[in-house]
Amino acid sequence: MLEFEQAREIEELRQALQRQQRATARAKAKTDLLVDAVYQAAKDAAIMLGKPDIPSKPKADRRTKKKEEVALVHATDWQLGKRTDGYDIETCEKRIMQFADKVMALTEIQRADHPVRDCHIMFGGDMVEGISIFPGQAYEVEAHLFEQMFATSRLMEGLVTKLLEGFDNVHVTCEYGNHGRLGRKGDMPAGDNIDRMAYRISSERFEGVDRVKWTQSGDWHQIVEIGNYRALLVHGDEIKSFGGNTPAFGILRKCNAWSTGVVAPFQDVYMGHFHTPMTLTMANGGQIYVSGSPESENVYAAEFVAAKGKPSQRLHFIEPTDAMVTASYIVWLD
Repeated sequence: MLEFEQAREIEELRQALQRQQRATARAKAKTDLLVDAVYQAAKDAAIMLGKPDIPSKPKADRRTKKKEEVALVHATDWQLGKRTDGYDIETCEKRIMQFADKVMALTEIQRADHPVRDCHIMFGGDMVEGISIFPGQAYEVEAHLFEQMFATSRLMEGLVTKLLEGFDNVHVTCEYGNHGRLGRKGDMPAGDNIDRMAYRISSERFEGVDRVKWTQSGDWHQIVEIGNYRALLVHGDEIKSFGGNTPAFGILRKCNAWSTGVVAPFQDVYMGHFHTPMTLTMANGGQIYVSGSPESENVYAAEFVAAKGKPSQRLHFIEPTDAMVTASYIVWLD
């Protein structure tokens, strides 16, 4: 009798497992169809615009024979599609193009002493606002996912094209954030992300353009290489925040752990997510650069953390042979 009961329980468990496996397969298929449909719609819209106009390569700068440097742009946390009293899609677009102008102006200052021919852009995630990250978010959303993705890819294209006016080559590295995920955390695979779709659309717009190179993957981190300089690019949501504060200790602890061989070797870390510019020093002497956001009037920050973010992005200059940051700017955008 006991053996009969055990056999029946085993059979019930087997059937339950099979039902769950079929349900999981259906959910995965549904997710894949959703991702493909959204991506294809935005891609078709981008194709209708035609290829971007690529500016001519700037004239060679022969003012100095000193070591060449590379401009490193950290563009992150645009949350394009968010709408508050002081922020919307139009405001984001104006600030990012203002950022491009300031990058060019600061590069001219740097060129007075060093040649700067190339630019490396790091897109750090949360480029879109999303629509279901937290309860009540719908009240601060200006556009649906399709519009967010299309507007974001168009703005990234505009930034790259603008920087091609002042640099010989532009290399882009992409990392996705948490706002672009589909559904709540755990509902769908993390890689099914609107940031990644926007990156892919933008990269395809520059296919065949020798002066633009894109690097992207579905990993939670990217290693950015500029000569001998190696940087770890993450979004920042890997570090948990308690009470709404920027967790400086948690950031240090996590980055120190990553530097012990958890990921490929790197010198410095770049992240966004917390919307507050900050620089921290790791145990091995490497720097952690936390960059800001072009967003302003963050209702959540004002109510929960009693903070009011000042819109910004980050620009560094890298000497690739000695592998060092030679100049660091927080570029304010208000």
